[in-house]
Amino acid sequence: MNLENYFISQFKSNHIGDDGAYISNIKKNNIYSKDAFFENIHFKRQWLTYKQISKKAMLVNISDAIAMNAKPKYALLSVAMPSDITKKQMEELADGFKEIASLYDIDIIGGDTISNTKLDITITIISQSDKPLLRKGIKDNYLLAYTGTLGRSKKELKKLFNLGKIHNKSKFIDIKLRDKFIQNTSRYLASGMDISDGLFSDLEKLSKANKNIGFKFFHKISKHIGCSGEEYEMLIAFDKRYKKYILRKAIQTRTPINIFATAKRINHKNKCKAHHF
Repeated sequence: MNLENYFISQFKSNHIGDDGAYISNIKKNNIYSKDAFFENIHFKRQWLTYKQISKKAMLVNISDAIAMNAKPKYALLSVAMPSDITKKQMEELADGFKEIASLYDIDIIGGDTISNTKLDITITIISQSDKPLLRKGIKDNYLLAYTGTLGRSKKELKKLFNLGKIHNKSKFIDIKLRDKFIQNTSRYLASGMDISDGLFSDLEKLSKANKNIGFKFFHKISKHIGCSGEEYEMLIAFDKRYKKYILRKAIQTRTPINIFATAKRINHKNKCKAHHF
């Protein structure tokens, strides 16, 4: 049993099920998303500088807004800091948050700080969207694609666990979000989400959101690629009529794209172990 899914199933809100909670009203469509970034779960302090930690924590959270074709507007930070943290390290942590917030024109409007035995970060992002991209919307014969390359994050994480070193431009440290591509293609996309738990695991989420639809792969995808989490690439679905348009926009935004499957009424089997439990 996937304990994460079991816990989520205890809450019966219609707003649960996408990368963020989509709340629509007369004046605007707001999207609220939150992700945790905890020491010894998502990172170790010896792997990253304090600035790299806070930059990645922000990007991981902004990724959910981008995945829903939303413009992030505000952020709330909750930071549990080790009691031995220095003022210089606090400044580095703050600089990382501020740098990414400035890059995406986000206003950090508050939050909470506490003393802790380790460094744990939780961020709430409040976004707005005229046309939210949801997970639901896939039909038979729609094409499935992902941006960029998959597998590097898992490979680099393994290297870190083996006491190796990775480059500062490594995908594990330096996340590249696909905001321009999503903004330029959103009107032709039927479904989308970011790849945080691995391609196979996130396809399982798409399957459940679309009446257990399955996927016929065009070629075999190895577990090394399909089970690599924390990639933060985009997983999208679209009508094959829009294939040329989407490929053209991928070139214009310099976004590598891989069309790998078509939606079919078959069972999807997730080959990966759960990341969170």
